[in-house]
Amino acid sequence: MDSLLIVDGRLIDPVNGVDARKDLLLAEGKVAAIGEAARELAPGNVRTVDAAGRVVSPGLTDCHVHFREPGQSTKENIAAGSAAAARGGFTSVVCMPNTQPAIDSAGTVALIQDKIERRSDINVLIVGAVTKGLEGKELAPIGSLSGAGVVAISDDDRCIQDNELMRRALEYAKMFELPVFDHCRDYCLVGEGVMHEGYWSMVLGLDGWPASGEEMIVARNIHLAGLTGTHIHCQNVSTAGSVELLREARRRELPVSGETCPHYFTLTDATIAGSESYWSKDGEAQRRRLPDAESVPNWPAYDTCFKTSPPLRSAQDRQAILTAVAEGVLEIVCSDHSPHCNYEKEVEFDAAPFGVTGLETELALSLEAFYHSGLLSLPRLIERFTVGPNRLLRHERGNLAVGQVADVIIFDPDERWEFDREKSLSKGKNSPFHCWSMRGRNKLTIVGGKIVWQDGTGS
Repeated sequence: MDSLLIVDGRLIDPVNGVDARKDLLLAEGKVAAIGEAARELAPGNVRTVDAAGRVVSPGLTDCHVHFREPGQSTKENIAAGSAAAARGGFTSVVCMPNTQPAIDSAGTVALIQDKIERRSDINVLIVGAVTKGLEGKELAPIGSLSGAGVVAISDDDRCIQDNELMRRALEYAKMFELPVFDHCRDYCLVGEGVMHEGYWSMVLGLDGWPASGEEMIVARNIHLAGLTGTHIHCQNVSTAGSVELLREARRRELPVSGETCPHYFTLTDATIAGSESYWSKDGEAQRRRLPDAESVPNWPAYDTCFKTSPPLRSAQDRQAILTAVAEGVLEIVCSDHSPHCNYEKEVEFDAAPFGVTGLETELALSLEAFYHSGLLSLPRLIERFTVGPNRLLRHERGNLAVGQVADVIIFDPDERWEFDREKSLSKGKNSPFHCWSMRGRNKLTIVGGKIVWQDGTGS
């Protein structure tokens, strides 16, 4: 394997407390040297990458994606999803189990692992199902799923409603030291809701999804985590109430964590009313830590690319999410990359599936919301994509110490560009950020010492 010498970049490694201009030598798939030793130990024929003016960091981890294999490869597949992840700066991703069939057996895990080995240049980790067929009735064989190599268990968007069943799942998961991921949704409270319950749902005549529909399950999970001692990870946290519950759980040192996504700290429910309403109602709150209104394209009301699960929330909820990520109450930022076919989204808002794509815009949106706004330093922001998810998963990546596997990215935190979903490497084009002006762009992705993606617009 060829050696790589990355020179003159700003090296940021939160795990080891590094934030300085340093060279980095990669050899035989691992980090071989850092700083002055990198040039001294580099062989004469080493390939050199100039990272001047750019950030060199551990490869990022997204712990919530949907690559749709097996069974739904018209929406996405492992090859396309992995390519989109590599372009976005992600060297490791975690796939959810809501495939067809669901990932509820060791055989299905083995099938996916074979596809990963043949079709992916990045690290793709697998989450197994909590219940058979994701039906919420009978536990899946958690022990054999653990033996097959899953890193967690979850029923993903099919949130388990039976509290007794959830308790038993947690007790089994603890035996195998697996975290349980939960997409928090109380079906009785949510009902047929398709957008946040509030002013805009009334104006638009759409069924509301109340914040309490999420918060009730977050509270349930906190209680069960305390009862069983099993780590529960709350997915797609979107409300101020959920943030307060998790803040209190952290104070009590309970085994609970949470994640959120860029669409929850960038957009609000006013988005669904169209661009004119988005920029006019409560203007200052809507604009806060967003690109200038002039840099954001127009879009129509009822655009299904803004239909997410849970839904986009109020401006107050969004501010709470921003604060929670900045404080570390939410330790993880992920995409919930959920590709759909165009024809599935080209229907009435009520009938369209939930979900947006996000791997290629996640880093830029996070840089805009936290780094460029001054809410977080670059090292602390990179923690949300490395230290947080890797600690949860016990994934030994995201570390640039000598001897570690060389998963590295080089990104320009200031480069301005415009996202075109039609040029996305993902099969799904259902991004809500089509034609948005972005700030911050990944330039090079290295996995195991091998360059797997390089920006064609520059070196």
